[in-house]
Amino acid sequence: MGFKILAINPGSTSTKIALYDDEQPTLALTLRHSAEEIARFPRIIDQLDWRKEMVLEALAKNNFDVKSLSAVIGRGGLIKPIESGVYEVNAALKNDLVNAQREHASNLGGLIAEQIAQAAGVKAYIADPVVVDELDDIARLSGIPECPRISIFHALNQKAIARRHAEKVGKRYEDLNLVVAHMGGGISVSAHCKGRVIDTNNAGDGPIAPERAGTVPAGALVNLCFSGKYSQRDVLKMLAGKGGLVAHLNQNSVQQICIDIEKGDQKSKAVLDAMSYSIAKEIGAMAAVLKGQVDAILLTGGVAYNEPVNDVIREHCSFLAPIFIYPGEDEMGALMLNALSVLRGERTPKVYA
Repeated sequence: MGFKILAINPGSTSTKIALYDDEQPTLALTLRHSAEEIARFPRIIDQLDWRKEMVLEALAKNNFDVKSLSAVIGRGGLIKPIESGVYEVNAALKNDLVNAQREHASNLGGLIAEQIAQAAGVKAYIADPVVVDELDDIARLSGIPECPRISIFHALNQKAIARRHAEKVGKRYEDLNLVVAHMGGGISVSAHCKGRVIDTNNAGDGPIAPERAGTVPAGALVNLCFSGKYSQRDVLKMLAGKGGLVAHLNQNSVQQICIDIEKGDQKSKAVLDAMSYSIAKEIGAMAAVLKGQVDAILLTGGVAYNEPVNDVIREHCSFLAPIFIYPGEDEMGALMLNALSVLRGERTPKVYA
């Protein structure tokens, strides 16, 4: 038998757990949380013990003894900016997850993992949270000193896909230059230079996305903010949650929009093409960051299942580098592979300080 790994991924209304025997999945569960249950807790951190007990109960119901675990890994939260890698959950990391800069269910991942790992007598880890920051200094400067550019992107899936592609082509991730576009509810496009993400759009800026506005004309946004028609909360919702495809089409499902296009819906086609075009522009920008030395362009995330989007990107970007499609996002598998690489001695866990 191989290494037994438990991966934990808390979301706003669910907690996903998965068990692996080496790379082989042996159990995958999504524990749903109703709005009424969530409403009992004033803050997300207050859900910690409740969610942990749900995980333990689910494992017990499936006759799994946590003492047989080799490691536990949780989704990383909104902690301080860190380099990419696997981090053992230590006192400093626990403190910053408890007192995270923003409330988000992902902050619970490392905390639940640590408590279960403690009971099992093994170590707990997180890997590649959204705050992974490997930016070159030149990429941090914006035109307003009070508004520096920051690194918040889909690091877990982007790094996992980049490593998978490197293995597929028989090379090391650290030897490749890649542009990776994660296309989901939010979209992040990043320049991977020899194993480091040296530039990326904040996943709320950049391209139009299914639920996010992306970069919008600054002057018009300022006028909107001071028009007296909208509250701060309203404007923030326009930027994330009710922006992008939702704002234009009242719809965030690219799959359904593609169906509507097949039925002749010209507005849907125009808006989807505009989103795809904006992704292609961001890919071009990241190719410029890499000085044109691009080994491959990788398209991933749920939107990559839709060929009309991929076709527009191919039309605009094929001249830059070969384009490879890795649709979907396997966050649980990505977590498992990070933990497994440590257990096998292929990678050394980093220390969070």
